[in-house]
Amino acid sequence: MFMDKATLREKVLEEIDRRADEIIEYATAIWKYPELGFKEFKTAELTEKKYEAAGWRYEKGIAITGSKAYLKGDGSRPSIGIVGELDALHIPVHPEAHPATGNVHACGHHSQMAAMLGAGYGLDAVKEHLDGEVVMVAVPAEEYIEIDYRNRLREEGRLEFFGGKQEFIRLGAMDDVDIVLGSHSAMDQEELIGVGGSNNGFVGKLVRYTGRESHAGGAPDKGINALNAAILGLMGIHANRETFRDEDTIRVHPIITKGGEIVNNVPADVRMESYVRGKTVEAVMDANRKVNNALRAGAMAVGAEVEIIDHPGYMPYTRDPNLEKIIIASCEGLVGKDQIKHREHSTGSTDMGDFSCIMPTTSIGMAGTEGDGHSRDLKVVDPVKQYIWPAKALAVTVVDLLVDDAEGAKQVIDGFKATINRKEYTEFMKKLVQ
Repeated sequence: MFMDKATLREKVLEEIDRRADEIIEYATAIWKYPELGFKEFKTAELTEKKYEAAGWRYEKGIAITGSKAYLKGDGSRPSIGIVGELDALHIPVHPEAHPATGNVHACGHHSQMAAMLGAGYGLDAVKEHLDGEVVMVAVPAEEYIEIDYRNRLREEGRLEFFGGKQEFIRLGAMDDVDIVLGSHSAMDQEELIGVGGSNNGFVGKLVRYTGRESHAGGAPDKGINALNAAILGLMGIHANRETFRDEDTIRVHPIITKGGEIVNNVPADVRMESYVRGKTVEAVMDANRKVNNALRAGAMAVGAEVEIIDHPGYMPYTRDPNLEKIIIASCEGLVGKDQIKHREHSTGSTDMGDFSCIMPTTSIGMAGTEGDGHSRDLKVVDPVKQYIWPAKALAVTVVDLLVDDAEGAKQVIDGFKATINRKEYTEFMKKLVQ
């Protein structure tokens, strides 16, 4: 039986409302057991049980913990991927951090998972009337942390890149997806839905200074202080900050993860992690060259050795303009223009940027939180705004893309110009840091 677009949207919204309590319960369960990237086994298991209960065909174990679920499962195209992110952060001082691990969803990724599942529930009620496929895409490891741990996974051959979406691309898991929609908690947003904006890309770094141990009190002259080398390297980075152009929005923020062995020995093994972020690939690579020169100079100053391992970070995030027009129109029709916040450039980063290089991509901001992201203060204060409205916004956008012979989706796909060819993505990213 034919249904017009208005009727399809209405049925989708009714189904999401009908299952709102279940969606909120799912988000709450993920919040209570937060897991870090490539370790999200319980979150993955819970999500896969939801797929099974819905009767969706799914694939699991993608990039260790990721999964994809298909509403139709019949190979229909075009295919719209709705993305949720599985991982959390480690902030032990957060009042709701897990007591055993210190992890917490102070990034709001549990909310994305709820929006993804909720949109899937709504669209499942009308899938026979959509001229294309809808794929739930649950990706691990959006937060680019624990670089040393992920480097060990790489050395074991379990992954190549340190971000979940990067691995999905490398593994071919996105080959049957034509358009990507995502969401993210917006801590500075009163309006129901945020649209627009862009994000920095970055390079990830592991740094190891090696000196020579000696008794710190009795024979410091016989040692080579690797901690001093690291401090000088950091000072060299700071001395370069005035050379970073404002329009490139460069951010460099290293941490020392190991400062030595014991207090009465000259530190001989000092390790650091860092990002070098910027608005364009060219800006990132220029700043990274300056950072590496500074790190090497710190070692040279005291006679230490330094090993710098650069890893591909995330590409700058650029939303597809044609897709953005559709999601804005869809959301305005849902909540009204006065409930839409138009965002600008963010100096933070996301591996949605990697998706945006190879296919049309956009995402929405989600209201309903208080406090700063990635901090002890972040909390959800309105579950309906945080979980349910985003699910509705994503779902009605998919309807608008896939009705009328998927004319909207086809126009977006036809108008898209990739900055990286999908088939060349892996080699392109490797060459960035060679």
